[in-house]
Amino acid sequence: MASLAFKVKSKNGQQILKNLTSDSTVGDLKTLLSDIAEIKAERICVLCGYPPKPLDTSDDAKKLNEIGLKTGETLIVEEKVVQAASKPPEKVVENGVSHETLGPCRPGILMKKVVPSDNSCLFTSIGFVLNGQVDTTVHTLMRQIIAMEVASDHDTYNEAMLGKPNAEYCSWIQQPSSWGGAIEVAILSRFYGMEMAVVDTLNAIINRFGEDKNYGQRVFLLFDGVHYDPLYLEQSDGGIQTVFPAEDMDIYREAEQVAHEAKSSRQFTDLNKFTLKCMICDKLLTGQAEAQKHAKETKHTNFGEV
Repeated sequence: MASLAFKVKSKNGQQILKNLTSDSTVGDLKTLLSDIAEIKAERICVLCGYPPKPLDTSDDAKKLNEIGLKTGETLIVEEKVVQAASKPPEKVVENGVSHETLGPCRPGILMKKVVPSDNSCLFTSIGFVLNGQVDTTVHTLMRQIIAMEVASDHDTYNEAMLGKPNAEYCSWIQQPSSWGGAIEVAILSRFYGMEMAVVDTLNAIINRFGEDKNYGQRVFLLFDGVHYDPLYLEQSDGGIQTVFPAEDMDIYREAEQVAHEAKSSRQFTDLNKFTLKCMICDKLLTGQAEAQKHAKETKHTNFGEV
């Protein structure tokens, strides 16, 4: 009777599951995963393999080797979406963004969580979708993760990509005043092993980072041209959901609707008109062009949101 061990990923993080053997059943597995993920056993969805695919856990009496599970595999545990009776979509307005809730299968409302505009909004937003709370200190660790990744690969992260020499960038990104963008989202998507979908309200599109990696989970960030905020699902029981199955296209379409509604109501920042402040000489600048000109003339490159 061989012992089995699995790496388990769920909304509660990563854990190692060891209390199973070759004689254990699907029911045994679901019971243990239910405790780890805090999801009712009947609503558990298990994905494994690469790319991750749903595991057939419909027969609780089957042995684990009968469904193809082998020790050492990674199991991604998610909650099945409960299907409700069909009803027409409802129009909801939240934070000035009007969008439709998807009545047939969506037990909540997609909403924006406002985080501070402190030049670390991207990192705070990612911290929120990972941990379910606003923590303005997470940027320090994330900046270090990014710097280590960039420093380890000079070929990929060259001056043409970064806009500055590799070593200079690594020093720059670790400063609390430095903004994050596409490069940083891509690196953190790989590090945390999940797709990060950036809902761009300026262009009414969603940019998917990690789309080609076939990750089993997806999170959503709202970007207005300058500032990032996280999106989350507020459920009817008061709880929130920030991580979603990658195959859940209903929530993806709802995020698309948020982007279109935000653009139509002009809830985005025009990069040619927004105000920046030089953190070195305190000069106020209007738009990207002025900031770039000021940086060229003075060598000042530390700007803050106003």
